[in-house]
Amino acid sequence: MAATATYPPPPPYYRLYKDYLQNPKSAPEPPPPIEGTYVLYGATYTTDDVLPSLEDQGVRQLYPKGPHVDFKKELRALNRELQLHILELADVLVERPSQYARRVEDISLIFKNLHHLLNSLRPHQKKRGSTKIAEGVSCYFGWALA
Repeated sequence: MAATATYPPPPPYYRLYKDYLQNPKSAPEPPPPIEGTYVLYGATYTTDDVLPSLEDQGVRQLYPKGPHVDFKKELRALNRELQLHILELADVLVERPSQYARRVEDISLIFKNLHHLLNSLRPHQKKRGSTKIAEGVSCYFGWALA
């Protein structure tokens, strides 16, 4: 019976880092960040941080267009509409099971709109989170230096 290793051997490029402790500058520089589009596992991705519109994705938008959307109001309205459609789906499944497909498509459309609306809030969330972190750090250093 031949002996087998539990783990595979390390990749050969580990030798590039063998003198790192003595000379940290001996390690190769990391590759530059990818700009533009790239292909990963057969799918094309982009490095642009832009949220595509629902129309670009071929989805009908259920909330008003424009830069001044009341997110709270629209999220509540879509949530209520989702609840109503789920109840209608339950009713259709009991009374007319062959006609469920349209209701499922409507629910899918509402979920896509909710998802897009929440994703459009991400930049605001990032900005507020960064502000809170900066305030916390400044309070800490103000306390530590006092």
